[in-house]
Amino acid sequence: MSDLFINLTTPNGHSYQQPTGLFINNEFVRASSGQTITTLDPATEKEIATVEAASAEDVDTAVRAAKAAFKAPSWKKLPATERGRLLVRLSELIEEKKELFASIDAWDNGMIGKTYELAMEDDLPDTIGTFRYYGGWADKSFGQTIETSPEKFAYTLRQPFGVVGQIIPWNFPLAIFAWKVAPALAAGNTVVIKAAEQTPLSILVMATLIKKAGFPPGVVNILNGYGREAGAALTEHPLIDKVSFTGSTTTGAQIMKSAAGQLKEIVLETGGKSPLIVFNDADIDQAVKWSHAGIMSNQGQICTATSRIFVQRDIYDRFLALFKERVRTASIIGDQWSPNTFQGPQVTRAQYDRVMHYINVGKSEGATVETGGEAFAGPDGKGFFVKPTTFTNVNSSMKIYKEEIFGPVGLIIPFDEEEDAIELANDTLYGLGAAVFTMNLRRGHRVAAEIEAGTVWLNSSQDSDHRIPFGGYKTSGVGRELGQAGFDAYTQVKAVHVNMGNDL
Repeated sequence: MSDLFINLTTPNGHSYQQPTGLFINNEFVRASSGQTITTLDPATEKEIATVEAASAEDVDTAVRAAKAAFKAPSWKKLPATERGRLLVRLSELIEEKKELFASIDAWDNGMIGKTYELAMEDDLPDTIGTFRYYGGWADKSFGQTIETSPEKFAYTLRQPFGVVGQIIPWNFPLAIFAWKVAPALAAGNTVVIKAAEQTPLSILVMATLIKKAGFPPGVVNILNGYGREAGAALTEHPLIDKVSFTGSTTTGAQIMKSAAGQLKEIVLETGGKSPLIVFNDADIDQAVKWSHAGIMSNQGQICTATSRIFVQRDIYDRFLALFKERVRTASIIGDQWSPNTFQGPQVTRAQYDRVMHYINVGKSEGATVETGGEAFAGPDGKGFFVKPTTFTNVNSSMKIYKEEIFGPVGLIIPFDEEEDAIELANDTLYGLGAAVFTMNLRRGHRVAAEIEAGTVWLNSSQDSDHRIPFGGYKTSGVGRELGQAGFDAYTQVKAVHVNMGNDL
């Protein structure tokens, strides 16, 4: 429907047609309820566009379309190599429009306040690379033959689940779209995916490329909608065979409970309060730079953000001085379009309020503010900007120590011995990521093995890779995404027993 496209021009000059409908069966359609979502530029608080918001009825339509597509010969009988070629073709189409995608995500909630430069250097290569990577995996789903006895031949098959319901967050909309959709399609599933209501625009443009790449109708269905209605309807739908969710721990627990009632397979990634340990033999300059990036990049809106920084006591004062200087010189706050900007706005007013609340709680609990600790006035007094904030004199009873803030708020805490560092690192309900800085190879591997987290970086932070598995321990999630593990997660194993002569 032509009335479900609007003409937009990004602030950096990219004119394009923005879809506003729900993408079902390779077509954009209106929401049955008439509900809409309005998205704002978080740097200016000005409206960008209004898009359709799916109801439970729309979710049902999309799921049934995906179920029909899963059974249709155009997808079910498509050779795995051809599925892979479709994914590679999609990666090529995204690459052709990478400047546009980076511009949209820098504008639409600033890619959660992300700068255009960072979107171009980080998110788009990850998105493109993920589709390309899983395009290569599509025809590499291998079963096994199993030795039993001369009377029996046995083998296994890896087969798709069917219809997968996926919910993505607002902090990396394009990259996490790829993390979930690419392996699911490579394995032969069909997908209904709900975008975050805060960042709806780039995913709808992606839908146009899904169709252009040649995916059959119903294989990928993309919905915008509110979590309380569309998200719940998706995870609870009886025709959904598997659920994959990235978001808050509270919502993840609700989804797990809902899925348990229907015995659905799930993958959950639900946040963290990640530690970063700096030993006294570390390259302190590199440790400072990586520590700064680990909590302050993307406005701290990263699930694995290394927000609890533990520094060995004999280098603590030096590290703190260097870290404060790094914040002063590197954390340049501004709009998304300046190449000098390191930190843009938080994604929404609600997220800004959440971060400021925790900063005020930290002050009231007696922590010392070393940097920031207040809002930043944007152009014309607008925008959801927070100064990069560093606390010291923090203890484990404080809310800012225990709870995920999801903003540019770091804690720097001294420790004495290796055992103390490990105990502090593991003193959390979460277990998504961690980082360790040391030049001692044995110590690095030893500590990495002891930290209760799904990812541990040695001498870096946040440099994830779509070829390496990703997921959490404890309340940070269930299951794995990315790498071969991410592909295998979208398959189920069937055992076939062949009677070769065991007659009754």
